[in-house]
Amino acid sequence: MEVDWPGLREIATEVAARAYAPYSGLRVGAAGLTGSGQIITGCNVENASYGLTLCAECGLVNALHARASTGSESEKSLVAVAVVAGDGDPLLPCGRCRQLLLEAGGPRLLVDTAQGPVELGNLLPAAFTGTDLSMRRDGQ
Repeated sequence: MEVDWPGLREIATEVAARAYAPYSGLRVGAAGLTGSGQIITGCNVENASYGLTLCAECGLVNALHARASTGSESEKSLVAVAVVAGDGDPLLPCGRCRQLLLEAGGPRLLVDTAQGPVELGNLLPAAFTGTDLSMRRDGQ
């Protein structure tokens, strides 16, 4: 599947304009492409306590699951993600969001960067996954 990176950035920039960022002033938008070709978006939503702030990627993953709860696996899985500041320049996801994106698209998920797309597995090496949970559950 070919990814229209400029198009994803443009959509992410549009959604960044709807972000709620009264504390930091940094509006962030995210646009993701599913395996079935759907575009999913999210924006950051800040909170006065700061720790409860939701990153744009959180909104994106939430929208992915809310929208595709009964769809095919390709509708539930991301293949590409662009995260941008309000000015349209790419931002790399924080560690928490990299983990969220890993479970939404896997290590081969392409993440837009200023230097071009990079596989998420390169941005989150030796990631903690569901396999780690199943291997260590109940003292195993």
